[in-house]
Amino acid sequence: QVQLVESGGGLVQAGGSLRLSCATSGRRFTNYAMAWFRQAPGKEREFVAGIVWSGSRTAYSDSVKGRFTISRDNVKNTLYLQMNSLKPEDTAVYFCATNLVVDYTYSTSDYRFWGQGTQVTVSS
Repeated sequence: QVQLVESGGGLVQAGGSLRLSCATSGRRFTNYAMAWFRQAPGKEREFVAGIVWSGSRTAYSDSVKGRFTISRDNVKNTLYLQMNSLKPEDTAVYFCATNLVVDYTYSTSDYRFWGQGTQVTVSS
């Protein structure tokens, strides 16, 4: 099994930045792709960003492309999401996830392991 623990959320003004972290344990982190999802109130959980096991390839949703950066530190077994130029519509609970495979996918149903989530609130 794998354990995922997110941190770094909070309240920020529009235009500000936050960096989310996802600490992993329990399995060999370097072998697997990881992803960030988010869920706003009353909405379905949606893909935000994904990164392959090596970090050599990433993907972003259109709504965050150019503002968010996903990265990973395979020594520290930690996944990151740098969020810049935040907008009120970025307000959501952010989750990290993995399905213990080498490549990411975009569907929530593909992921078996999830963190508890961290709240990000962007005020206008």
